[in-house]
Amino acid sequence: MKAAKKDIKLKMSNSDFEIRETQWGDMNVAWYTWHKKIDTGPMLKGLPDDMCQTPHWGYVFKGKMTINFKDHKETVNAGEAYYLAPGHIPIIKAGTEMVEFSPKE
Repeated sequence: MKAAKKDIKLKMSNSDFEIRETQWGDMNVAWYTWHKKIDTGPMLKGLPDDMCQTPHWGYVFKGKMTINFKDHKETVNAGEAYYLAPGHIPIIKAGTEMVEFSPKE
């Protein structure tokens, strides 16, 4: 399977971000464009350890994000692929564009 960004269905768009998503088999494919900085921590409150428990694989085309884990931080910059194990909190810089693959459930 393949898709250009423009061919992935627009799920949500506002002044803060644009999210395009589709499903390929058991995977969710999401293309994110972040217009403003976002700290996902407040959205994750109530989950185990107040962190995202879904694994993600992706690639950052523009911008960067910092990932907080229990015991360390990592920064993913433009031009880098990544894997986020369960137990993370992303903080995404304004102007970041990335594609991400996650299990459908």
